[in-house]
Amino acid sequence: MSAQQNIDPWLTAPVLEGRHVTLRPLVAGDAAGLVEAAREGELWSMAITVIPGPDSAETYIAKALQLQEQGLALPFVIVERATGTILGSSRFMDMDRPNLKLEIGATFIARRAQGTRVNPEIKLLMLTQAFEVMGCNRVMLQTDERNLHSQAAIEKLGATREGVMRHDRIMADGFVRNSVRYSIIAEEWPAVKAGLLARVG
Repeated sequence: MSAQQNIDPWLTAPVLEGRHVTLRPLVAGDAAGLVEAAREGELWSMAITVIPGPDSAETYIAKALQLQEQGLALPFVIVERATGTILGSSRFMDMDRPNLKLEIGATFIARRAQGTRVNPEIKLLMLTQAFEVMGCNRVMLQTDERNLHSQAAIEKLGATREGVMRHDRIMADGFVRNSVRYSIIAEEWPAVKAGLLARVG
C-alpha cells in the first residue's frame, strides 16, 4: 500500500485532477492568487457571499486552515490546468465524520470561468471524493436566499432542495441571512455523477 493510500481522507486535503481544473490544498501563499481570481468585478464586494479581497485574503486563508486543523474543513484552491492560474476556492466544511456527512461550500470562481465546465468539474471531483473515497452518506450545499444564480447552479447539479433555514447567519454587513439548503445522498450519487460527467465532456 502506498503512502498516499495511508493518508486519512478526512484529515488531509488531496490533489484532485480533472480535465480542466486541478483542486489542490489551500496554503498561506495563495492569498495573492485568490485576490486576482476575484478581481474582475471585485467579487469580494458582493454582500450575499464571502469572497477574499485585498484586505481580507490572508485572514480568510488563516481561518480556513484553522478549521482544517480542527478537523472541520478541507479547503482547496481551484487551478486552471491549461494556464496554472488560480480560478478560485472551495472546501469541504462542517465535516461530521461520525455521521458521514459534510458540506461543500465557500466556493467562488473567477468571473471569466463562470458558466463554463469549471463548476461542474469542481463538483464532480469533490463529490466523487466525498462519496467514493470518504464514504459519505450525505453532502449538503447551501446558499443565501437572495443568491438566485447560486440556487440555479446547485439545482442543475441534481441536488434536492430541503428548505429555507430562517435567520441562519449574520453577514459581514449585519444582514441576517436566510439560507436555502440542498443535499445529495449516497443513493442519488450515481445519477448525479452521470449528469456531471455529461456536462464536463
